[in-house]
Amino acid sequence: MVAKSSDPMAKAAPASPAEFDKEIVDMASYASNYKVNSDLAIDTARFVFLDTLGCGLKALEFPQCTKLLGPVVPGTTVPNGTRVPGTNYVLDPVLGAFNIGTIIRWLDFNDCWLAAEWGHPSDNLGAILAVADWVNRTNKSGAEKIAGGKIFTVKDVLENMVKAHEIQGVMALDNSFNKVGLDHVLLVKVASTSVVANMLGLSEAQTRDAISQAWVDGQSMRTYRHSPNTMSRKSWAAGDACQKAVNLCLKVLGGEGGMPTVLSAPTWGFYDVNFHGKKFSFQREYGSYVMENVLFKVSYPAEFHSQTAIEAAQRINKKLKSMGKTAEDIEEVTNRTHEACIRIIDKQFKPMTNYADRDHCVQYMVSVMFCYDRLEAGDYPDNSEAAQSPLVESLRQKIKCVEDPQFTADYHDPSKRTISNALTVKLKDGTVLDEEVVEAPLGHRLRREEAKPEILAKFKTHLEGQFGGDKVKQLVDLGNDAEKLYKTEVDTYMDMYVKS
Repeated sequence: MVAKSSDPMAKAAPASPAEFDKEIVDMASYASNYKVNSDLAIDTARFVFLDTLGCGLKALEFPQCTKLLGPVVPGTTVPNGTRVPGTNYVLDPVLGAFNIGTIIRWLDFNDCWLAAEWGHPSDNLGAILAVADWVNRTNKSGAEKIAGGKIFTVKDVLENMVKAHEIQGVMALDNSFNKVGLDHVLLVKVASTSVVANMLGLSEAQTRDAISQAWVDGQSMRTYRHSPNTMSRKSWAAGDACQKAVNLCLKVLGGEGGMPTVLSAPTWGFYDVNFHGKKFSFQREYGSYVMENVLFKVSYPAEFHSQTAIEAAQRINKKLKSMGKTAEDIEEVTNRTHEACIRIIDKQFKPMTNYADRDHCVQYMVSVMFCYDRLEAGDYPDNSEAAQSPLVESLRQKIKCVEDPQFTADYHDPSKRTISNALTVKLKDGTVLDEEVVEAPLGHRLRREEAKPEILAKFKTHLEGQFGGDKVKQLVDLGNDAEKLYKTEVDTYMDMYVKS
């Protein structure tokens, strides 16, 4: 699998750190040398790990997702290949990264990070898990000795998740790629490349080379997330980023070099070509901050800027019920919100033509909650009860968003990072209900302990959709036994998710 050459001239000589853009030097140094010593970060990573795998299993219930999975040539099985949870596929690590990354992201139900740039750092697990599984199986078989014969445990995976979260999240704090039309999966590719390079045993110098390759690689445009082009590519874009990261690292492992000034080169560098000539800025050094403060999607499979609005609607439903009222009695709704919500998911009068439109429309999601007192993944497909409901559609167009500058400021405040929404409902009889404000969703750091039992319950529910009772109990019990889970070798753990 690993590209090799007997000719030393085929291998590029890595450039010195002094020749590289400092941004790349810092990433490579962190990925290669940082020791994760934060118990909070590792424990949080455990919950992210379980939650993310559960989201992937849930995605297997949707044919739009499963049609993208498996080998390129049907029936192909790769020796010592990586497993894809919930399937019987055995794939090379590049395609394995795409498959795992795709199921993880499909339902928009895994973790989230909100700053100048948005994203889902657990998307990186697609690359991390595929490589760890493949390396273990290859090294155990004796076919090759990758990374000095390393055998990865789940603890190793969690530590690499902390690093990938940190690179993606710290980059996102001050640097908005969406404002230049680029998608946040660019950061998945860069973060995954950084940690996978280290996992494959690349030197720090080679890691710089690999990261430079990720920056020069063609970057995804956000147009597939926005009307009129909203479509399912947004659900597999992270898988694509994961497979590119693994592919680029394997190329560098095989001798490919890098580009020291890929960011800063005049005219042809990333800054001039893609970032309006502006350099990246950074609020903080790399550590474990992002994992410690990451946001979980606990309650609803919905774009994160809408989570508190949906929770507010669910609270209002209780008031309506006590008054003998229903969604049919609503005249209009005002959502006082933050700027990012308006920019990404405010689609009051835009047509809902597909799943991707609906799960990125705050009005649709709030309307479904008002009408059915629920919001589930099954409420987004074209043939769903909610998508075909005239009441959902008419109410959707009665919900308007207005920005509250203080909500926007709190969203960017490092000490808060709240994602506030506040709903005011006016009824057809003229009654105006008290505004319902929710600043932090259940998965926020400020509500973390409250969320943990719900995260584990969510994991169990997703397991039950794919496995029988004994297997579910085995995986839940192992997930709850941190020390035993940490020591479990990755290939052994992945075998528990194989499905014939």
